[in-house]
Amino acid sequence: MAHFTKATSVKDWLDQRLAIVKVEKVMASEYWIPKNINFLWAMGMILAVTFSLLLVSGIFLLMYYQPNIDTAFYSVNYTIMREVDFGWLWRHVHGVAASVIFLIMYIHMFTGIYYGSYKKGREMIWLSGMLLFVTFSAEAFSGYMLPWGQMSYWAGMVITNLFAGGSLHADGLVEWIRGDYVPAQAFLSRFFMLHVILLPLAIMGLIGLHFAALRIPHVNNQDGEEIDFEAESKKYLAGDKAGSKVMRFGNDFMSKDMTIVGLYLVFFFYLVFYNYGFAMDPVNFDPADGLKTPAHIYPEWYFLWSYEILRPFSVDVGLIAFGFAQVIFFALPFLDRSPNAVAANRRGLFAIWFWVMLVNMIVLTAMGKLPPEGIYSTIGYVAALLFMAQWLVLPFITKFEKKV
Repeated sequence: MAHFTKATSVKDWLDQRLAIVKVEKVMASEYWIPKNINFLWAMGMILAVTFSLLLVSGIFLLMYYQPNIDTAFYSVNYTIMREVDFGWLWRHVHGVAASVIFLIMYIHMFTGIYYGSYKKGREMIWLSGMLLFVTFSAEAFSGYMLPWGQMSYWAGMVITNLFAGGSLHADGLVEWIRGDYVPAQAFLSRFFMLHVILLPLAIMGLIGLHFAALRIPHVNNQDGEEIDFEAESKKYLAGDKAGSKVMRFGNDFMSKDMTIVGLYLVFFFYLVFYNYGFAMDPVNFDPADGLKTPAHIYPEWYFLWSYEILRPFSVDVGLIAFGFAQVIFFALPFLDRSPNAVAANRRGLFAIWFWVMLVNMIVLTAMGKLPPEGIYSTIGYVAALLFMAQWLVLPFITKFEKKV
């Protein structure tokens, strides 16, 4: 009894100073989620779990990684992989998580597009999510530099050359970013700092913004139904759980979320133990050599679609197309002029637009990995033109869409 009283008094002491009971209600027991949603709404939780795995594994790798161009490659491929107990495991977890997190992000992104989760006052949810995508992309690119292998070096060379701006010849800007004429120690040190400090802090801040934006209009649902959350929550709290259209985030929705997370972790650790190689480019197991250019330079798979939009054109046109591809998703809530926030299969032409966009991005990804020659070059060129054309026609095919 004395132990129980002591525990209660500690809880009361903390509650008076941190309002933990109120925070729990706001964040969980009185945060309402629509019932009519499917497993795709668990992608946000899966992303949070994967990001946690990246943080933890990254901390362990940081203990042995050496951010020096003379020792970085060997600290990763020999010290961590061969000399540190379970170092291989932490590297596999980090490498697989860095790749899989983009697969989940793309699923999360296209789920939002399919169900119109960026509409009806939810624009900030979409915009904060796209900011997260861009920041994760920068985090992934900076991390790809750290093993200091052949593909790290040459991918860094190619991507930083983009800042020259084609015919603008902003070579001084490129040298300023690198801290040298070519990727060298200053380059590695800067990307190391970005990867382990600045970008993770930015990601955590944006996660907070994304979650805060989600709380105001509440989560969308697969039917696009406008739910009176206040009235439906009163039904739930009054005991009419079956009649209510909502459920609590904790622990009703969380239990469903964690079921999907459990299944995901089975898939994740299968990759970690048996198929980790898909996340590690064989070329990057050769030390960086500025005098030996790889036969075919390409980025990681999650950047291939935008890389392929750059390749088919002349330098200046390619840079414009590449810049277009990087920013156009931000404009989606404003380009989609339809009054409907329902699933794409109920929106006529938009359903065709959605599936063509999804298939086209897969084609662009596949072509980005292949040499730009022959039929591959033609397919990539047509797919890049189609990508830009789709965004240009989107306002017209949605403006006259009938209210569902």
